Amino acid sequence: MINRLFAIAKNTFIETLRQPIYAVIIVVALIMMTLAPAVSAYTLDEDIKMLRELGLSTLFLAGLFIAIFSATGAITEEIETGTITTILSKPISRPLFVVGKFIGLAGAVAVAHLICTIAYLMAVRHGVLETASDEIDWTVIAAGGSAILITFILTAFLNYTYDWNFPGTGVAIGTICLITGILFLSIIDKQWTINTAANQFKAFDIYASVLLLLALLTLVALAVLFSTRFNEVLTLTCCVGVFLLGLISDWVFGRFAIRNLSDPAFALADQIGIVLARIGMVLVPNLQIYWVSDAIYETGVVPAPYLLIALGYTALYTAGILALSIALFQKRQIG
Repeated sequence: MINRLFAIAKNTFIETLRQPIYAVIIVVALIMMTLAPAVSAYTLDEDIKMLRELGLSTLFLAGLFIAIFSATGAITEEIETGTITTILSKPISRPLFVVGKFIGLAGAVAVAHLICTIAYLMAVRHGVLETASDEIDWTVIAAGGSAILITFILTAFLNYTYDWNFPGTGVAIGTICLITGILFLSIIDKQWTINTAANQFKAFDIYASVLLLLALLTLVALAVLFSTRFNEVLTLTCCVGVFLLGLISDWVFGRFAIRNLSDPAFALADQIGIVLARIGMVLVPNLQIYWVSDAIYETGVVPAPYLLIALGYTALYTAGILALSIALFQKRQIG
């Protein structure tokens, strides 16, 4: 069973990397990360904080659309084209199929998130040119530019010579080049000297990226859930709707769910509203716990134990959504 699960996850992972939309979203995110330092230069004394918020927002939105389009391409398209009947005709159960698809999609989203996170760290390392006396960090430009240039040259060569898939090859090579670039920047400072203490990378940025990755895994599970029953348009609509609702979950549900249900001052309609609010708090993911925008402008610190709390919430919610996905997929007529 483990071998079959690994085979489904591996195939889903590779096919997702080969989708042109996957590479397009990453390229757009990288362009936005590159422009972020310039866009953030008009906020007086809050430039670096605005840079962080723009970068984290780009990470979140890029991961959201990659999760949605990847899930629809990996599950909905197979159902609509009928290729899923060939898969399920083999000794592969529907629960195994759903879990394998989720693992493969989660891996692809994690790779894209890693690439965008490295670009985000490079942007933060470069910083914002707040005054005319601020100097350009040429080490960041050299590391990032070299990674992109090498990626394009090698990908084009392999695609032309050996007919390797361009998006998948570009993502693989780009990941390696960007990892090399960020390791270079962690050692070399602005003056091109070895100085690990001046790399300007903070734990806050790493923790914020990890929290967003947990949020994206939750969204991947939801995308898998919707794609097992709906077409691409409905899956996209539902995922975006849940995403927006999850960002304001505390305001929509939380302020009503915390009320005392046994309070005699509440009428029957109020009590029903409280019950519905509590159900909404359970069904809709509270994405606000993954967003650390307030910490950017206040403490600038994300406590390490908070990551464990978010991890536990993500594991429980994702497991519940996958269980529901399996239950719905079991009832769906295929073929």
